Amino acid sequence: MHLQIQKIAQSAKRVLIAPLDWGLGHATRCIPIIQKLLSYNIEIFIAASGKIEDLLKMEFPQARFLSLQEYNVRYSKKGLHFTWAILKQVPHILKTIRHEHKWLQKTIDEYQIDWVISDNRFGLHSHKVPCIFITHQLYVKTSVGKIAEKILQRFNYKHINQFTECWVPDTADFPGLSGVLGHPKRMPNIPTYYIGPLSRFHIINPPPPIIYKALILLSGPEPHRTIFETLIQQQAHTIEGQFILVRALPGETTLLNMPSNWTVFNHLPGKELNILIQQAEYVISRTGYTTIMDITVLKKKSILIPTPGQSEQLYLGKSSFLGKNTIIVDQNHFIFNKYF
Repeated sequence: MHLQIQKIAQSAKRVLIAPLDWGLGHATRCIPIIQKLLSYNIEIFIAASGKIEDLLKMEFPQARFLSLQEYNVRYSKKGLHFTWAILKQVPHILKTIRHEHKWLQKTIDEYQIDWVISDNRFGLHSHKVPCIFITHQLYVKTSVGKIAEKILQRFNYKHINQFTECWVPDTADFPGLSGVLGHPKRMPNIPTYYIGPLSRFHIINPPPPIIYKALILLSGPEPHRTIFETLIQQQAHTIEGQFILVRALPGETTLLNMPSNWTVFNHLPGKELNILIQQAEYVISRTGYTTIMDITVLKKKSILIPTPGQSEQLYLGKSSFLGKNTIIVDQNHFIFNKYF
């Protein structure tokens, strides 16, 4: 990542960053990139709305925030219907891509933007300035077979190839952390760089003492964030010891009612969360790629529950590039008493 940021710093005074709003992971993995850009005294513009904007404002109050329409994609409650639920929203997704593309052309002129960094937002490319696309999914897994995956890859590359270059947050050597998702046989036509795993966290030395049995980090789009939260809440009274629940709801003020041995946060700034994760024996979360990068950097034991029906997370869970410190559990079979 450092070489790519240095290249930007040679010619940029103002950089626009825009993460996708499907969960918080796309935003949190942009944090180390923004931190590095700020170290070069580059003025940062962040395009976001809703929870993404709330989160990044806490981390970077000095940045300038621009409102950009959210995708507001919702997953189906039942994993079997996941792919079809997304397909129904394709017209809305395409409309949002067209909107953000038009929005970017005006924004570049209005704010004199020099570079654009888009984390998985297809419409944020322009012939006016260099535009970077960040993704770990050059190859997109689906539940409906290889033909659909090839069609999706063509769709993916049609959009990616309109950018100046592509950054993959993984190592170049297969399987890395993303497996075939980030290491497909066919690559985009534009320059593509493996920039290494991105995490806002770092190991604390000397390490803090273990205080909590586990830290549960909720994440991902609705309704599955709430479904997972409800599952945790239903079982919370059955276990002893100290636990932390981080709800991934920046901007929320009402706290969830939990037993006295649970500490609940709606959201935590990165520095505080970094400490608490290292004070917990286990991290419990989804098999989201940003979570995988975080626990790999921190070398934490983890229990990961793939989002039902989400092919990317199911693939990452089955492939288990994380090794012996990680347990992958189907949501329907997750019972606290089996592990604590």
